[in-house]
Amino acid sequence: MESEAIPTKTLNQTPNRTSAKMPKQRQPSATQLAGTTLGELKRAIDGADEGSMDLEKVARGVSLILEGLGENLNREGLLETPARVARMYGELLYGLNEDPADEISCTFTEGEEELVLVKDISFASICEHHMVPFMGVAHIGYIPAQGKITGLSKLARVVELVSRRLQVQERMTAQIADAIETKLNPRGVIVVLEAEHLCMSIRGIRKPGSKTITTSARGILHSDQFRRQEALTLLQNRYV
Repeated sequence: MESEAIPTKTLNQTPNRTSAKMPKQRQPSATQLAGTTLGELKRAIDGADEGSMDLEKVARGVSLILEGLGENLNREGLLETPARVARMYGELLYGLNEDPADEISCTFTEGEEELVLVKDISFASICEHHMVPFMGVAHIGYIPAQGKITGLSKLARVVELVSRRLQVQERMTAQIADAIETKLNPRGVIVVLEAEHLCMSIRGIRKPGSKTITTSARGILHSDQFRRQEALTLLQNRYV
């Protein structure tokens, strides 16, 4: 039995709809690559439209959203919007299939086994529930085992990579702690995230300025109340 043809108009059949066509990926400059995570460097070299991310499909989806909103895709301001949005998601979500533990690419051995704490690591991620941003800061502390430490920037790179995927703050906090525990095997790890969620600030309950705080702890920073209290006190008194 022959299947009945569905009389729907596809994006490819519509004249002048060039907005869903992705332009050729440009090679990044050395300045653009400076300070990026290993995951972003890989994405930049391999091309953002390769791998599991289909940017042309994303662009077609944005076109459908604009159509559903009643917009005219052929007006000047929207001609390149689907392609721009697709490239934006390629930039914001490149960490989807990357391992954040790989960002800890070097370790050193020192004699100390006291708390190492890095505060106020800024991040921006995309909430998977409404696909709007949540932004804030991460605080990371760990107690080395047998003096094994890493470069401080590597901790910031872990935060950056974990934020570059569809997220919920609770899972993001745990993934940062897991990456550090996996690569350094420290005596203890604690991660605190503080963020404002635009899904609460600009829609729904509309409470701008409200903050969500999440924590994740491993090892003695989970089991030893004194060491946990020490870390939280150093972070900020309001977390105690």
